[in-house]
Amino acid sequence: MKVMGFIASPRKEGNTAWIVNKILEGAKEEGAETQSWYFNDLDIKPCQSCYGCQHGELRCVINDDMQKLYDALEHADALVLGSPTYMGQMSAQAKIFTDRLFAQYHPRFSPQFKETSVAKKLVLVFNQGNPDSSLFQSYYDYTKNMFQLLEFDVKDLVAIAGMRNESAHERKDLHTAMKNIGSSLVSEQFRE
Repeated sequence: MKVMGFIASPRKEGNTAWIVNKILEGAKEEGAETQSWYFNDLDIKPCQSCYGCQHGELRCVINDDMQKLYDALEHADALVLGSPTYMGQMSAQAKIFTDRLFAQYHPRFSPQFKETSVAKKLVLVFNQGNPDSSLFQSYYDYTKNMFQLLEFDVKDLVAIAGMRNESAHERKDLHTAMKNIGSSLVSEQFRE
């Protein structure tokens, strides 16, 4: 099983990276092959709304690092997408990635679309500075719904609050909880 981590934070050693990597650690301990991608290290342009992806090979025509991520997505069994919460939403890096998924997943919005492959498992992870865990819940639920419309199998939506003055690695409650999420992605695979 292949589990890919996508870190949509500008901080390589920040809370988002630590959380995603801890989930991947749990998956790896169960025998999964894991890999993580830091969006800030990649050159990914925003969607240009050119609709080039709706002609020819039905792939995005923008030649940038998103092509690497399309390949990783194609070969992954499960994904972990982590983003800090900025202004009540996912980071700009996560939004560009999400918008660029249109090229690969836009047929799913069509009533004629017939799914031929197994839906990718997905864990969505958000962290926020504000201690009120319900403050942005409507946005998190909206994001989960959007990925479900794209026919991702959203296994978990994790929103970690109160991270403004605290590092994720200092919170002992997160160590086991995050590893358990990664572990369950793999162990569930064997139960199906």
